[in-house]
Amino acid sequence: MSEQQLPVVVIGAGPAGLAAAAHLVERGITPLVLEAGPAAAAAVREWSHVRLFSTWGELTDPAAEKLLAPTGWTKPNGAGYPSGGDWAELYLQPLADALGDRVRYGARVTGVSRAGRDRIVDADRETQPFVLHLTTADGREERLFARAVIDASGTWASPSPAGASGLPALGEKAAADRVTYRVPDLKDPAVRARYVGKRTAVIGSGASAFTALATLAEASRTEPATHAVWVLRRGISGSTFGGGDADQLPARGALGLAAKAAVDDGHADAVTGFRTEAIERADDGRLILVDEDGRRLDPVDEVIVLTGLRPDLSFLSEIRLGLDDRLQAPTELAPLIDPNQHSCGTVYPHGHRELSHPEPGIYLVGMKSYGRAPTFLAMTGCEQVRSVTAAIAGDLDSADRVELTLPETGVCGGAGLFDDPSAEQAADGGCCTPAPPLVQIGIGAPTTPGVGQAPSSGGC
Repeated sequence: MSEQQLPVVVIGAGPAGLAAAAHLVERGITPLVLEAGPAAAAAVREWSHVRLFSTWGELTDPAAEKLLAPTGWTKPNGAGYPSGGDWAELYLQPLADALGDRVRYGARVTGVSRAGRDRIVDADRETQPFVLHLTTADGREERLFARAVIDASGTWASPSPAGASGLPALGEKAAADRVTYRVPDLKDPAVRARYVGKRTAVIGSGASAFTALATLAEASRTEPATHAVWVLRRGISGSTFGGGDADQLPARGALGLAAKAAVDDGHADAVTGFRTEAIERADDGRLILVDEDGRRLDPVDEVIVLTGLRPDLSFLSEIRLGLDDRLQAPTELAPLIDPNQHSCGTVYPHGHRELSHPEPGIYLVGMKSYGRAPTFLAMTGCEQVRSVTAAIAGDLDSADRVELTLPETGVCGGAGLFDDPSAEQAADGGCCTPAPPLVQIGIGAPTTPGVGQAPSSGGC
């Protein structure tokens, strides 16, 4: 079989992977989607209870809609906000079903390389097809070949740890029975029993942390013993809770305001300038967080770690990737999304050129393309795969015509001061509408255990 007759292998049957397959079909190229889970969107299903802050109109791909049309599929109301479960059941699984046997479930990719060439060998490298090793659900090992590879495996399976150094905090693994890296679903009775009426530490400062705080605050309104301790590495500033009303995605702005309300209304205490170094177990089995300066918080029953996600690059070790040494994103893309530099939440349009690597024919797309950067939107993935599949098809005019404009967050200033407890937003609000007044809560001197301070009337 010639290389052009080989399929393009897509790793992951999530939003970006399935959209990539739809674009390949539209161009007459055979895709083969390899999904480790038993159904489409396996990762999305794990946060099925969480509502997206993008509308249906921003969550479906045009090529996918064309593929779905003959099946009788009806597009949901474009103005509605689906949950992860809605997204999976009403769009992603039907799309996978429309692709038919071009999607394989229970197929976990364990390695990607060039046929007969490890990463060292130059000779005839670019003329060789890609070779992929995979393990099936029943434990069998298989090998298959591809003309190109689109890795849309995401980052869900690799959450970042609690430790501020990027490594697990001392004792974090031993405390696994009381630590989770997911937003809890309090509609599940077993999960509800774990958190309701308990004291829970939430570590993190992004949308997932906002969601967890808002969720626990809602439970606190009916079960007053439910209380959250929000652990932040930085101080509270005008950008801490996102862009509020200035966010061009209203639901994203509202999420930050809900987290702010959790603090303002006393359902959560915020601990600032706290970089977790260790998690110790108290005599009663609860957990004590300790920071790098030796400060200790009062014991908590549970810890929710929402410090971001990171890509799994282990199965790509024989491929020549060009990755930024900080973000682990493609070298050309990294400056466009670097949270150390970015202002106003903008990301420049990008496509196959920014997603290319020294190894021609392989692309990381979707969440995985952003490495450790936290600002990915589903609509970005749709535009990425449109450009990448056009490049694979040899249509460079289309591949280079990237016309996506992403909504701003309404947050000014990059996150270069992310871990600076004294970082504050400029008084004039910079390039965005000023955020609403915020409550700032700190902790006492290093010798003072616990949070123990009532909310003050500070501003931003």
